[in-house]
Amino acid sequence: MAKMTEAGMTSKAWPFEEARRILKRYEKAPPEKGFVLFETGYGPSGLPHIGTFGEVARTTMIRRAFQEISDIPTRLICFSDDLDGMRKVPGNVPNPDALQEHLQKPLTSVPDPFEKFESFGHHNNAMLRRFLDTFGFEYEFISATEFYASGKFDEVLLRAAEKYDEIMAVMLKSLREERQQTYSIFLPIHPETGRVLYVPMKKVDAAEGTITFDDPESGAEMTLPLTGGNVKLQWKPDFGARWAALEVDFEMYGKDHSTNTPIYDGICEVLGGRKPNHFSYELFLDEQGQKISKTKGNGLSIDEWLTYAASESLSYFMYQKPKTAKRMHFDVIPKAVDEYHQQLRAYATQDIAARLNNPVFHIHGHNVPTSDMVVPFAMLLNLAAVSGAEEKETLWGFIQRYAPDASAATHPGLDRAAGFAVRYYNDFVKPTRVYRAPTDKERAALDDLNGRLAAWDGPPDAEALQTMVFAVGTEHGFDPLRDWFTALYEVLLGASQGPRFGGFIALYGVDETRALIADALAGKLI
Repeated sequence: MAKMTEAGMTSKAWPFEEARRILKRYEKAPPEKGFVLFETGYGPSGLPHIGTFGEVARTTMIRRAFQEISDIPTRLICFSDDLDGMRKVPGNVPNPDALQEHLQKPLTSVPDPFEKFESFGHHNNAMLRRFLDTFGFEYEFISATEFYASGKFDEVLLRAAEKYDEIMAVMLKSLREERQQTYSIFLPIHPETGRVLYVPMKKVDAAEGTITFDDPESGAEMTLPLTGGNVKLQWKPDFGARWAALEVDFEMYGKDHSTNTPIYDGICEVLGGRKPNHFSYELFLDEQGQKISKTKGNGLSIDEWLTYAASESLSYFMYQKPKTAKRMHFDVIPKAVDEYHQQLRAYATQDIAARLNNPVFHIHGHNVPTSDMVVPFAMLLNLAAVSGAEEKETLWGFIQRYAPDASAATHPGLDRAAGFAVRYYNDFVKPTRVYRAPTDKERAALDDLNGRLAAWDGPPDAEALQTMVFAVGTEHGFDPLRDWFTALYEVLLGASQGPRFGGFIALYGVDETRALIADALAGKLI
């Protein structure tokens, strides 16, 4: 393990880089609380989306890297802001009109539109936890509703009253003049209506631990204790106050939060806390390049990804370039699957330094599995296309001819991938396939390829067949040569790109490929 620790101290993998920054916080003395605290925050205003998973996955990767280079214990908290008032009704819930009357109530006081849990907040918390548990994350869950009501936030709330003017000074610099006139860091929860009130304060009494304000509905003056869940903090002060209350050492968040970092830090420090280390990641984009929003529901959900690929491929996608904005749509899944398995195969022969730079280490830790994907996912998709597969058993007929020793029992990962490939093909590839007729030049080359395949008497060797396909393209004057392969994909597979074609022939079969070429030349695929 000493070698592993040493390698981790020099690794250029981003989780290790962040882990070393956290370790530097305690280079003089270990934390008095006895552990390093990682936190992720969750706003349960809509159904959990894949970006939330990414935040926990990436934080876990940094935590795992930290555990490799330090003996200091660690904890990971997932904090749900479920005391927030529901500002608008999400568009992706059943019977949204029924929620209109509950606007501005804490999410844990809003009825569950799915009628499964005691509130909408409890429903969304349960969905988040189910998703996180699917991936085996080790975390502790904290509900803001329980955190405030149980008194765990009382000390910080009272301190915020004492430091009210200082915290307000931090906040007011970031607000427009009009907003400054009515802003308060405290949001009372109306004792009768249960709504979260955005009202100016008439008095903040630190000694008594109370706030006084006018009821916006009746106009009557009201005084409420700060403690016991009667009052919550505005979201920006809440962020910083939570860091101070919990002594958070690390938190990552999206780029859209990064401009608020000085505010969060400033409030944390006013309240006597030490600002944590931060990591700002780029946001995920949908198919049109728009930011994914949990209220719009315009991005992939975790369930949707898991419908078409194994969970490890999603973790792999999350590891890649967290500071680069990435499109997150269904078409990124096949690439993520195949690259993940490429890294698995590489890991087996790598030294310690290379392993720590390999994404699969950060996904699995020291329990990296062995890939059983003897056929790439992209190849399975093309196989599903040309065979018109409706069931994975159709693909296994071809797979076992290509790899006789493979079976669903011996290659469970490949078996799952075959099922995913059939599902993905039928849902996404089949509806968008567009075949075209070959040009005269392409027709001559295809006819030549067909003739050479007719004379093929060797085993279905992928590399030998690939060499032959190369030779046909070269001899027929395709320059660049990729134009020849593009023609094969577009004419024979109805796609703009595809697998190594020699491997495809080996898998699909020489005779079957000849029949496919014949159908294309006869115009039967269009």
